[in-house]
Amino acid sequence: MTRAETGNVDFVEQERARQSVFFRATLPDECGFDGCDYRLPPGNRLSNLNPEIREIAARYFDDNNIAWHQHAAHGLSSQVCCLNFLMPLATRPDVLSKLVQQAIGGPLPDMLEVETGPDGKSWFVGFEWIGRKDYLNEWPRTGVPKRGANVTSADAILRFRQAGRIETLLVEWKYTESYGTPPEQKREAERLRRYQGIAFAPFGPVRSDTRLKLTDLFWEPFYQLFRQQMLASRMQGEKEDGTERVRVLHIAPAGNRRLTRVTSPALRKLELGENAFTVYRSLLVNPDDFVSRSTESLFAPLIADVPDGDGWADYLRDRYAFLAHPSDAKDEKS
Repeated sequence: MTRAETGNVDFVEQERARQSVFFRATLPDECGFDGCDYRLPPGNRLSNLNPEIREIAARYFDDNNIAWHQHAAHGLSSQVCCLNFLMPLATRPDVLSKLVQQAIGGPLPDMLEVETGPDGKSWFVGFEWIGRKDYLNEWPRTGVPKRGANVTSADAILRFRQAGRIETLLVEWKYTESYGTPPEQKREAERLRRYQGIAFAPFGPVRSDTRLKLTDLFWEPFYQLFRQQMLASRMQGEKEDGTERVRVLHIAPAGNRRLTRVTSPALRKLELGENAFTVYRSLLVNPDDFVSRSTESLFAPLIADVPDGDGWADYLRDRYAFLAHPSDAKDEKS
């Protein structure tokens, strides 16, 4: 086992142990599903959220036809992790503005409304975003698409004005995931039909001079990332909601080193590096359209900056202890 793989095993086990401790302390009557203290019964998924957002999250998902992930009651759910970090900030544009500046640099941006929340207030972050139209040839021929299921969905979306320009960030959120399983062959034909004509330059965001085939990108995490990048590219081309630039912001804990493995054999042969996100960035026509940041580097300074007793910050400190080590976080250069 490589050093990176060993580190990831430690990270996953560490987070399972931490979530078990957290659930035993906060949800003693609910945890322990299937013999695991870090799991709740599937019907108790709302208990997996910060108490401050449980009711409004349920209403938001219902109002917007959004799918909960299969394992939303699991302590290591990345969907739930994303919601715990970002949904309490939906009506706090001051904190979101600092988050965006932390991620991309530049002057402090003015946050713009994404949609109206269930509370009737302007929400400055949205979740499971699929765009305003069928940019990627994925939507059903009849009916409406379901955000978060069977179509490319960004885990979150942020809109803002910086230096006089309206911009958008599509957020891809990770927690303990890792990849390496070969793509499903039975889905290859449908994926080719959908994406062949919109992935590579000049009609898509991926460089066409690498001699890669589209199937080389069907390995995770590259498959998710290039679909997010195509969505960003098409939204930018259509100037969705007035946006002039759309980037993908990838957020993951620094300790999850196995997530950074280059899984695609064709990409390994290119010898572009050993970090999946550095390699992926080098495949883009505009590398700066992809930004990779660690969870710690983005959120630890924000949490430290809010007043004592802040319910959002206190919950994150108590539940996600890896945030206490921001000095260990190293972002990919972009």
